[in-house]
Amino acid sequence: MKNVLAVISDFITAHLPTGPEMMSKVPEVTLFFWIIKILATTVGETGADFLTYRLHWGLLNTTYVLSGVLVITLFFQFKLRAYVAPVYWITVVLISIVGTLITDSLVDQFGVPLEITTTIFTITLPLIFIAWYASEKTLSIHSIFTTKREAFYWLAVLVTFAFGTAAGDLVSENLKLGYLNSAFIFAALIAVIAIGYYRFKLNGVLSFWLAYILTRPLGGSLGDYVSQSLSRGGLGFGTKKTSALFFILILGLVIYLTKTRKDAIPFPSSLEEKAIVVDSL
Repeated sequence: MKNVLAVISDFITAHLPTGPEMMSKVPEVTLFFWIIKILATTVGETGADFLTYRLHWGLLNTTYVLSGVLVITLFFQFKLRAYVAPVYWITVVLISIVGTLITDSLVDQFGVPLEITTTIFTITLPLIFIAWYASEKTLSIHSIFTTKREAFYWLAVLVTFAFGTAAGDLVSENLKLGYLNSAFIFAALIAVIAIGYYRFKLNGVLSFWLAYILTRPLGGSLGDYVSQSLSRGGLGFGTKKTSALFFILILGLVIYLTKTRKDAIPFPSSLEEKAIVVDSL
């Protein structure tokens, strides 16, 4: 165990910047970012179902265990002074699963209707963004170089996953539109946002967060479509195979990004330069 921890420590140290200041803690928004994000949301949906039902952990036990693992991962993420692809994306995958479990627990364990959980998270998410902006005067992910901003960032990410789970299930199951139709709907909404950004100069920060929120129900609907049985409108691959397939794809992309650092944000190291960047956001 000590040898494994030493290897992990050496790897992280090798990818930290020199100097005492914190650099950007999130990746650049590239095509790789969106691909891995959607894959992670799919793993969040199918992984939660696999652990809960196939391994018979139960909703509450799965939620407690995975939340504990997430807390440990977040500890290491917050300790870093720069974006490190494996740690960041492991955190995203775990938050995806935990966010899904939070909604599933409310609905299946405590009997809260999807309409209410969707409404709760619809109200909660803007409140987080309002508090974040009031405190930091920016919601840009390019400005995540303080602990407070990173805390707001991960809290917002967690709630987007919980909201996306509720909204996705509401559309696909309660409204009986089916998994594939739901995926098309959310993909179309993301396409509208992309057109608004590239063609009509929609605000970049707003465009990012709207697309980020919608990728969760998109990925969840795709995950359900691939994993659920034919009788339920899916392809019947099962949660085990689907989770393994998408996790392997994530792993391959993260290894590639770790070696190439194509998604690392070049960021100024001095406080003066950082202040200029923030003022321009």
